[in-house]
Amino acid sequence: MKVSDFDYELPEELIAQTPIEPRDSSRLMVVHRASGSIEHRIFREILEYLTCNDVLVLNNSKVIPARLFGQLENRQVEILLVQKVNERVWKCLVRPGKKIKPKVVVQLNEGILARCLDKCEEGMRLIEFSVNDEELLRMGEAPIPPYVRTKIPLERYQTVYAKVAGSVAAPTAGFHFTETLLERIRSLGVKIVEITLHVGIGTFRPVKTENVEEHRMHAERYSIPLDVVETIEKAKSEGGRIIAVGTTVARTLETFARTNLREGETDLFIYPPFEFKIVDALITNFHLPRSTLLMLVAAFAGYELTMKAYKEAVEKRYRFYSFGDAMFIL
Repeated sequence: MKVSDFDYELPEELIAQTPIEPRDSSRLMVVHRASGSIEHRIFREILEYLTCNDVLVLNNSKVIPARLFGQLENRQVEILLVQKVNERVWKCLVRPGKKIKPKVVVQLNEGILARCLDKCEEGMRLIEFSVNDEELLRMGEAPIPPYVRTKIPLERYQTVYAKVAGSVAAPTAGFHFTETLLERIRSLGVKIVEITLHVGIGTFRPVKTENVEEHRMHAERYSIPLDVVETIEKAKSEGGRIIAVGTTVARTLETFARTNLREGETDLFIYPPFEFKIVDALITNFHLPRSTLLMLVAAFAGYELTMKAYKEAVEKRYRFYSFGDAMFIL
C-alpha cells in the first residue's frame, strides 16, 4: 500500500488544543466491524458495550517531564529526553538541530549544563547533563505534541492509572477513563489488567517512505506481567473479548502473540493486511494522516471502514489527536 492511501483532509480547528473535562465526557464513535455501522455516543456510555467476559487491557506507562529549554548564542534551544543511556547521559531530540554539535554546551534553566557528546541515529544527540536524573526531571515540562499550542500541565498529560515512568508521549486512548468509570466497569465483572509499553521517539516520526512496507518502527520497551497473560489466556479460552486500550496495548499484545516474550523491545509495525491473534476490540483516538497509528487502526477495522469513519468524524466535528475524542472498534 502507499502511504498516501492514509491521507485525509482535516480542518485545523478540529485539532483539540485542550483536554476535555471531565475526562469521560468526550465523544465516542462506536464502529462495528461486522456490520460496518457507526454509532455516536459519549465515552462514559462505553459501559453499554461491555460484558462480564471482557478483559480491558491498559498501558500504565507514565510520561516523564522530558521537555527541557535552554539558551545557546541568544537563541532558545529545546531538548527532548528520549532514551536514558546511563546516569546523566541521554539520547535526545534537539531543536535547532544544526546548532547542537559535538562539544557544544547548552545552558539550561537553573544553571544546568547540557553537553553534546555525539550525534546518534535518527537525528538524535547523545547529551550529558551536569546534574543527576532526579534533578534534571524536576525542571522538565510535559512533552506535549507540537500540534498542541497551549501549555498543558504534566498531570493532565497522563492517564489516571499511570504508574511506571518512562514514556516521552502519553498513551492517549486512556485519557478518557476516570477512576469512577473504571470502578463502574469493574462492577460489571469486566477484568481490568495492566501492561507497560514506554512510548518513544516513534510517535514523533512521520512516515517518510512512499510504500508502507518500507517504513521501520522505532523499538520501544514493553513488559507484560505473568498474571496478565494468564487472565488473557483464560478469557480467550472461555470466549471472552480482549479489549486493547490504545495502539500501544495492541502492539504489545500482538508482539507477545508472535514471540511469547513477556518483556523486551518491540518494533512491530501493524498495517493492512494483518492477523490479530489476541486483540478482539480496540479503543483509540483519532490519529494523524499518513501515520503508523492510523495504519494500525485500518489493519484492525479494515481500510474502507476506517476511512469512512474518519470522513464521518470530520463531518460531525469530532475532536482529533491527543486531547480529542475516542473510537471504540468492535
